[in-house]
Amino acid sequence: MWTTRGVSGKETCTEMSDASSEEILPSSPGPVSQRNILYASGIVILVVLAIVRSAVTTSLDSFTYDEAYHIGAGVAYVKTGDFRLNPEHPPLVKLWVGTYLSLFEYQISPFRKLSDKVDERQFIENDVYNNNNHDVIQGRARTAMFALNGLLLLGFALAVWRIFGGVMALAAMAFLMVDPTVAAHLPVVMTDLPVALLSATAVLLAVQAFRTWKATDLVFASIATGLALSSKHSAVLAFIVIAVIGSLGAMVWPRGEAVKKRFVRLGMVAAVLVGAVVALWGTYFFQYYESPLNIEDQFNRPLAEKIDDVISPTYRVGLKLMSDACLFPRSYTWGMADTIRAGAEGRIGDAFVMGKPYYGSAPWFFAPVMISVKLPLGLLLLVVVGTGLLLARRLPSEFLAPILGLSLLAAFVIFFVICGSSYGGIRHLLPVYPLLALLGGLVVYYRSRVTSHLTGVVLAVGLIASLALAIPVMRPWEYFNELAGGTSGGHNYFDGEGLDLYQRNNEIRTYYHNVLKPQGDIPFVYYLSPDVNDPSRSFEYVRSTSERWAGDTATGTFLIGANEVSPTWVWDKKAFREAEPTMRFGNLFVYSGTFDIRPLKGQGLAYRAAFQIYGPEPNIEKGISMLEESFALDQRAFFVALELGNQYLKLGRRDEALKAYRDALDNCPDEDPNKALIADQVDRVKNSESLDGIQPLRNPALE
Repeated sequence: MWTTRGVSGKETCTEMSDASSEEILPSSPGPVSQRNILYASGIVILVVLAIVRSAVTTSLDSFTYDEAYHIGAGVAYVKTGDFRLNPEHPPLVKLWVGTYLSLFEYQISPFRKLSDKVDERQFIENDVYNNNNHDVIQGRARTAMFALNGLLLLGFALAVWRIFGGVMALAAMAFLMVDPTVAAHLPVVMTDLPVALLSATAVLLAVQAFRTWKATDLVFASIATGLALSSKHSAVLAFIVIAVIGSLGAMVWPRGEAVKKRFVRLGMVAAVLVGAVVALWGTYFFQYYESPLNIEDQFNRPLAEKIDDVISPTYRVGLKLMSDACLFPRSYTWGMADTIRAGAEGRIGDAFVMGKPYYGSAPWFFAPVMISVKLPLGLLLLVVVGTGLLLARRLPSEFLAPILGLSLLAAFVIFFVICGSSYGGIRHLLPVYPLLALLGGLVVYYRSRVTSHLTGVVLAVGLIASLALAIPVMRPWEYFNELAGGTSGGHNYFDGEGLDLYQRNNEIRTYYHNVLKPQGDIPFVYYLSPDVNDPSRSFEYVRSTSERWAGDTATGTFLIGANEVSPTWVWDKKAFREAEPTMRFGNLFVYSGTFDIRPLKGQGLAYRAAFQIYGPEPNIEKGISMLEESFALDQRAFFVALELGNQYLKLGRRDEALKAYRDALDNCPDEDPNKALIADQVDRVKNSESLDGIQPLRNPALE
């Protein structure tokens, strides 16, 4: 029995008998019919509307911090077949954009030896910003990503249609079309939205495949899983979910099946997973080594050292097995080590959640809170009601398995985000969004099947509120709903890459040329901006060598991002947080007056010292001098002292190295996993007769 209660309080029942099942259960895509044509047309129209809306509302955005890095690497993959650059992400998105950009003129520099990420990023970005016109490159990259993400939305919609029916497919697409976070990610050359859509599609297709055990369903599930693995390393979570679902479907669910048949089906599950790995290899052109011409290590940091950087012994054993057994391309294994070190184990830093800073990992409630404040209130209402309908068993039982599959994926994602990768904010939680779209879509489905005035009112309120409050928002990356003070107030309660990822550089350029330059005002710009040689495509700012940086305070115009003014445990820019900006461009603030610049100087010196040490022309002594000055400005920056220890160690200067490592140990927070490593390093440097066998510690700030 499928029971509903209307507004009047009278109970109506719909029997799910064989005779009426076609009226109650979803219809999958099948023979051409007027209804299927309408469903298909509606899905396509919604995808087109999502792209148009995104193109308009993101028109002010410049590249995110990572896009040029991905683009340059992708073009190099296509033109050379070499995967040494930017191995921290699998190649699918980069290959897609690189293939499109390779159709046009794009200049790439010859490969050279690279020393760590800072050098590699500078090498790649110099091509994008100085050897090519980055404005033209961005326009073409946006076109490529609109096409890719549009296709992935269509693929997800078809998977939903296959399992839940056309109404649910339309509802899920409408949900994703309205959401500002999805709109913000549609044009960017990043992996978060592709992995979210592909992982959800793979899980849904796997559920269907392990229901029917048909060859075509198994093949589609395998291809989708392989594409997910090729988009981002976090897709391994979807791989695990699919393995669990398949194993249960083969060995547990079919009660009364013969043992032989169970193992045959388990073999089919294995074939799906192996096929996915083969598809992953295909995106690396079936190359084990990063270079097609050389088997020597070509990465910015050798693979063996990259694996040793991982703190967890368990993770290290797994990575060494992957490498020694040649299970995956070396570039993929390198990226997995990087993902574990920076994502699962966590980058150095803190999280600012609900107006309170937390050192290291975010609090346990970070994920649900972040989703609650980034989702438009109308969509949030639909998710809550849809979840209630599901828990109340008001929906077909066939819906339960695929939703449980996506729920398991969401649980894994949330767990790892809370453990270490909360710095990414909502973008690292995007794999949860397909589940939310389905939960919201359940309200539409329920209303389409059962006459209920209450659900009709809820649906109408949710849609109208979402359309009115979310669709018109410019700079949708910065969107927060009214629970967090709206888009203009979200920075008061949250920080991280979901707040800003340095997309306001085009607006800085316009503001400088139209307002500041005519006044002769050269601003202090404390915002990650590309180093562009062409003055017409860049802006002037107070250089680090200027005497205006000499004192503890400075007077002038300051342009600072919202993330920089949030409370933090090191280099806290309290003076700006307490001041009122004279103007703002989204989450870029403009201040005028006299301010304490010591936090800016300390952070800037540490950042530039990394380029002196790891750049193409290292100047270790200059880097050490900058690190010493930076640490003197704020001794809570233990990682600056750690880097000093490393550099003194390389120079064989025991006393200076020991002092620097002790400074790092004294200032490292007790809860930081690096503290034990630093303590061991202090003992080694202090007690060893020779420094020759002691290796520098990996600086967590370089991840």
